[in-house]
Amino acid sequence: MKKKYLKRIVDEELDILLGSSGAVLIKGPKWCGKTRTAEERAVTAIYMQDPQKQDDYSKILKTNPIFLLDGGMPHLIDEWQTAPILWDGVRFIVDQRGGPGHFILTGSAVPADNATMHTGTGRIARLLMRPMTLFESQESNGAVSLRSLFNGDAIQGVATLTLKDIAFALVRGGWPASIGEGEVFALQHAKNYVEAVIEDDISRVDGVEKNPTNVRKLLRSLARNISTMAKITTIRDDISGDDTLSEKTVASYMNALRRIFVIEDLPAWSPNMRSKTALRSTPKRHFADPSIAATLLRVSPEGLMKDLNTFGLLFESLCIRDLRVYAQANDGEVYHFHDKNGLEADAIIELYDGRWAAVEVKMGAGMADEGAKNLLKLKGKVDTDKMGEPSFLAVITATEYAYRREDGVYVVPIGCLKD
Repeated sequence: MKKKYLKRIVDEELDILLGSSGAVLIKGPKWCGKTRTAEERAVTAIYMQDPQKQDDYSKILKTNPIFLLDGGMPHLIDEWQTAPILWDGVRFIVDQRGGPGHFILTGSAVPADNATMHTGTGRIARLLMRPMTLFESQESNGAVSLRSLFNGDAIQGVATLTLKDIAFALVRGGWPASIGEGEVFALQHAKNYVEAVIEDDISRVDGVEKNPTNVRKLLRSLARNISTMAKITTIRDDISGDDTLSEKTVASYMNALRRIFVIEDLPAWSPNMRSKTALRSTPKRHFADPSIAATLLRVSPEGLMKDLNTFGLLFESLCIRDLRVYAQANDGEVYHFHDKNGLEADAIIELYDGRWAAVEVKMGAGMADEGAKNLLKLKGKVDTDKMGEPSFLAVITATEYAYRREDGVYVVPIGCLKD
């Protein structure tokens, strides 16, 4: 029996895209809930990885692939990238029928650039889906929304999550199948995910066989460098001195991991500054979900409580995951800021309309002063005549209370935040 469907933040965006586009592609990490969300709207469906039907599908694809696209609308094609010819078929049918809402495609890997004849521009809209945020898993009470912060509304709220709760949620991850399960089973999902990536998924995406031992070493190095601006050379040197892995090989492995949505680096923000300050352009290293790093580092919720340094880095990654989902719902993107003098902001949220905000992530309330100081210093260096004033400055914490400080900086517990 299927679990009760938990509302996802992308639901509203998906409905808008279905009402305005002939087809919608939901892309994102394996097991993040793409198929389940699509099934809530689909009238008919085909599952390309159904082992009982793969032989039939293979024969049909060679003779009459359009036959697989016949069905009530919206028609779900799950894991379409295993048969890229269907993309061109979807585009053709959308052109022939006209109007919106014909197909929903899901994909947990990006196929090769030459796998399809057409890009689908104007016919197939794209929607990125990520693992569940704390608000979607019903662990954040949602007392403070990102939208309200951008609108300048007054905020208040009290988070009920403890540090122990956050440690568990972080190691468990935002995988829908793990939500609501007992601790042993919930924590196993992330482990299963990592093993699937290492043993199968990373090689399947481009058909190039990769050594599982080297893949594991690379992933562990990325985990050790989570929430940092580690360069590829740094990661290469960190892989236990293994001379068989060149910098080029590391880069190719990382590209494959991006194509299956395992890693999602945080790009650097490049604003107009009041003075000529050199800005760092290296992205920060993040996985699609912090549980991937926790699994690779072999840390348990109890272990994190004894290692606050690692906890802090993984907590930042959890906050970035949630902020990305909340920002997307507000038509925005998330970046990081770092200049040559060490001034930084863990997250810059920039909306499509040009508004922006700066965020620091600090686990404890006692570190809010440091975070606020950095944010105010950053505000003073940005050329606000060109960039505009920040809509807000905020320190995201693991503590209880949401409030506005006397200096205007907000303190927002991650357990109070939503879109």
